[in-house]
Amino acid sequence: MTHKLPFRVLLAILAMIASGLPGRAQSNGASGLPSRQPIPNTQERRHALEVYHSGKFVEAMPLLEQLVADNPSDVVAKEAWAYSIAEYAATLSDLEIRRKARIRARSLALELKQAGDNSALLQVILSIPEDGSEPQFSNRKDVNDAMRSAESDFARGDLEKAREGYLRASLLDPNNYEAALFIGDVYFRQHIEGSAGAWFARAIQIDPNRETAYRYWGDALWDMDRTAEAREKYIQAIVAEPYNQRSWIGLDQWALRMKVRLNWVRLQDRSKVTTGEKGSTITLDNSLQKDDPAIAGWLAYSAVRLDWRNEKFKKEFLNETTYRHTLKEEADALHVMVTILSRPESDAKLDPSLASLIKIDQAGFIEPFVLLNRADPEVAQDYVPYRTANRERIYRYLDEFVVPKASALSATR
Repeated sequence: MTHKLPFRVLLAILAMIASGLPGRAQSNGASGLPSRQPIPNTQERRHALEVYHSGKFVEAMPLLEQLVADNPSDVVAKEAWAYSIAEYAATLSDLEIRRKARIRARSLALELKQAGDNSALLQVILSIPEDGSEPQFSNRKDVNDAMRSAESDFARGDLEKAREGYLRASLLDPNNYEAALFIGDVYFRQHIEGSAGAWFARAIQIDPNRETAYRYWGDALWDMDRTAEAREKYIQAIVAEPYNQRSWIGLDQWALRMKVRLNWVRLQDRSKVTTGEKGSTITLDNSLQKDDPAIAGWLAYSAVRLDWRNEKFKKEFLNETTYRHTLKEEADALHVMVTILSRPESDAKLDPSLASLIKIDQAGFIEPFVLLNRADPEVAQDYVPYRTANRERIYRYLDEFVVPKASALSATR
């Protein structure tokens, strides 16, 4: 299956691409799109994109292919063509032909990525496995067949028939996440907002630790001008799956439309621990000045981490035989550093990132900060158990420190 985006989200992403506005990767300093000459907005192009925007992907596919053949630098058309091919694959009954179509869609997306494109829509297409394989909707053949049939109708733009198919699958298996999610998506496309939200809520009840239903629901709320509630759902999507790049699509689009930036604290490490034949050594960054109060903090940070490496890990993690960097270690080291840096004489001399870290720690959010701002692959292993016990705390960190309040802003729609 393709991870579908709600209809109006597709429109927003394509509008961003057309205007050259940044997506998530570009806002973090990476390149967005290749430089190119303005694309002539011909009648043929307007018609092809209109068909695509209407959700008739099968009908749009050859029109978009011709646009790309006429103008290979048309990023908007090429992304839409790739996405249409991925949707078209759902209409094919032959498994091998369907797989090849998905590979073709992904290869087009890779071409765009290599040219510098990194949009949200592109990331969705690139989520297709390299071999074009597709996960099963269900282990039950009757449920899987109903979903496949509905997907085929969806790709052709027959929303009523698609909804009937998804409903049939949901009746056969009330705990099927995709069935509930896609019913909500169809209602969203049909502008039946209340029903869309009810089905997104049902999908969340089935699995609260998947991001998609929160994000889709946020899109539906945004469409109804319920900005603050949309913000809430976008944050909940990140709480569900922060290391899934798709989780950030909704919140990044929200921030772009609200004309704000997320308040991330980028803490640059200024010390490191190295271990050699003569033991362990703490090395400070050469850029630190002798009178910089951060020196004491970073020395304390590294000393705590060294203690964890040598002794504390074995005592705290009895079931793990090999040392790894953990949430407990990082939070402990940062907390000690904050304690050192919180002295009154240090406040005026600290750089903004350390000053912000002190406020985060004092508010009780040092663990969410570590998991969302500083998690390496080893620390990330601790996210799921922490989320299980502290879901609300993660949400509050994002709500109070990272995402500007919608009530204090005015959106330009």
